[in-house]
Amino acid sequence: MLIEEILIYGFTALFCMLVVWMYIRRGRRVSEATMHKVEEARASGRHEPISLHPFIDPDRCMGSGACVDACPEKDIIGMVDGRATVINASSCIGHGACFHACPVEAITLRIGTATRGVELPHVNPDYETNVKGIYIAGELGGMGLIRNSVEQGIQAVRSVAASLEAKPGVTDLVIVGAGPAGIAATLQAKKMGLGTITLEQDSLGGTVFSFPRSKVVMTHPMELPLYGKLKLYDTSKQQLLDIWQDALQKNNIQIREHQKVESIRKNDDHTFEVVTAMGESINCQHVIIAIGRRGSPRKLGIPGESLEKVAYRLIEPEKLSGMDIAVVGGGDSAVEAALLLMDANRVTLSYRKDAFARIKPGNERRIREAMDAKKLEVLFNSELTEITTDTILLQIKGVPESRSMRNHLVYIFAGGELPNAFLSAAGIEITKRFDQIVKKH
Repeated sequence: MLIEEILIYGFTALFCMLVVWMYIRRGRRVSEATMHKVEEARASGRHEPISLHPFIDPDRCMGSGACVDACPEKDIIGMVDGRATVINASSCIGHGACFHACPVEAITLRIGTATRGVELPHVNPDYETNVKGIYIAGELGGMGLIRNSVEQGIQAVRSVAASLEAKPGVTDLVIVGAGPAGIAATLQAKKMGLGTITLEQDSLGGTVFSFPRSKVVMTHPMELPLYGKLKLYDTSKQQLLDIWQDALQKNNIQIREHQKVESIRKNDDHTFEVVTAMGESINCQHVIIAIGRRGSPRKLGIPGESLEKVAYRLIEPEKLSGMDIAVVGGGDSAVEAALLLMDANRVTLSYRKDAFARIKPGNERRIREAMDAKKLEVLFNSELTEITTDTILLQIKGVPESRSMRNHLVYIFAGGELPNAFLSAAGIEITKRFDQIVKKH
């Protein structure tokens, strides 16, 4: 009997030791894989955050891994030696899922780093700027993600409604921008009975409208005023635009598209004059600016850039086939556009640097596979120098003569100019924030 007990206890102890050994071995493999990803991210420039990102306190982290599981994006956070660590900080788009999932509050969301600041307008907890009566909602204030923008647009309108006065002949509110924040603000204003005009320089959807049609938009469940709760996780751009259009139509709301706001001026009676590029002047009590951070697309400033075949966004890639197309840029937008166009067209991607930087891991994998399969041509260390009706000229580093290529269309993804001049002209203060903790409202 004693021998049997010894054997049982011995086998149990051996089994426990085996489980512990396997757990430790698995942890080491995970740590090694994560550190390898961190080194790759550092080499490609994706480890350094460019905007909103998670900051992990290693002294508080208990290693539950809840943040890794909760993040909808891949390879933003990983585990090293039983502690969470940031991998691709520049790929974070501000879901905040890791922040909410952490059981010990070891994660905070921050903008900028101790050495690298981010320019942001001054906004108080009610989304009002230093100019009383002007509010900012959405990405322009530093918080990305559609759900965040929707919530901020709603809250900004509530703040506006709380300070409205009876002023005959003056519009209650002008909303600048019809992206996620602007649409939500417009619906909330209708719900609260505010007299509102919404102006959009492009088309309904703002930045979302400029996504390639088949690009997937990652969202979370959100409440849309006068429409109800939307349970969206993986949905296409077109589906999201259809929902917004349906919500506006059901509530008899018209968005004034293709009307760019040139200036916002404060009047002596504390109202505002909103002037559009078409010369229209609107007098209002309050303004909500929801135009995103990109502002106007950045131009290259080269000969031929004004030709009709040059565009700065890709709307309907499925309608293009059999063409010689040049895509300029090395970010996610440029890579995604090239990938969408390559199957039905002859695509050349021109990028001025020697390697892709700050693109999502999935996009990098897909573009590398496409290059290996010779589905498109990627020219690193190259710059577009001239565009003609049927050709383009590229200057490649180390090659004395420019390369001439036949061309039908040019898509330029060189980023956007921050609307700092527009904001400053309205009196809004812009400061560079270093390592600022973002509090959720």
